[in-house]
Amino acid sequence: MGAVKDFRRKVKYGALYFIIKSLIALSNRVPREAWLNFCGGLGRLAGFLVPRYRYLAESNLTLVFGKEKSTKEIRKLAWETFVMLGKNWGDVLRATRVDTLAELDTFVKMKGMENFDVANAKGKGVVFVACHLGAFEFQITSMALRGLNFMVIGTPLKDKRLNDLMWEHRNRNGTNYVERDKATFPMLKTLKAGGSVALLIDQDTKVKSTFVDFFGMRASTPVSAALLAMKTGAAVLPAFGHLGDDGWQYIEILPEIPLRVTGNEDDDIQYNTQIFTRYIEEKIRAHPEQWVWMHERWKTKET
Repeated sequence: MGAVKDFRRKVKYGALYFIIKSLIALSNRVPREAWLNFCGGLGRLAGFLVPRYRYLAESNLTLVFGKEKSTKEIRKLAWETFVMLGKNWGDVLRATRVDTLAELDTFVKMKGMENFDVANAKGKGVVFVACHLGAFEFQITSMALRGLNFMVIGTPLKDKRLNDLMWEHRNRNGTNYVERDKATFPMLKTLKAGGSVALLIDQDTKVKSTFVDFFGMRASTPVSAALLAMKTGAAVLPAFGHLGDDGWQYIEILPEIPLRVTGNEDDDIQYNTQIFTRYIEEKIRAHPEQWVWMHERWKTKET
């Protein structure tokens, strides 16, 4: 049975790698608007072919919006989530050949760079608090093309070819991409040198976490952003992205979030992580169709 399972996994990842490479090759041969519509259709198809993720999205949307929206509205929003996921990742695939800031600026608009400049001037580094909203990869590309000393922490993919493809894309424009299990010392070194670190803290993962309120429910949330900022004195800036109705990709950097540091580390970590999470929730509420509702966000239960 193990051999059969390994063979199936090999075939699955091989097919996925071929599809992604083919999509990248095709992406710049058609106009962007047509390409995004095509990828939105692929996203809808994915929602049909993998119903368990669509049902999970509907379930999570019901938990959050069950008192505000009808069953029909929630089902429609779940489908929109898959369509927008397709469009946003279609844009990311298309941008794998973007090499200059001028090219990026033809479809990405950055707001709030002055907030980064103010925080960066303090000289203790910047921790970006981000989430899986919209085409969040463009935050990485944008910062790298602006010449920042920028580090991104990520979880390696299970397939080596897919992982190498992601690694190549994230590092090509000057970003320092580091796997999560090897990230502690490089993050500290980067911030000490006045660089920046981006951390996505909106998922329930197997890392050091604390429980905070998220859409009215207790959710296990990574503490990395709070802990890193408290230890280094780095400024914390929320940064989010979304695809606008006008076809532009928007990235917004908000003003620095003041940290609470009282000397009670556990309480301070929990408090600061809660504040960060409120920013994330606010942005998801503004663009609910562009967040990853198919993730088991409330899987871990508080004991």
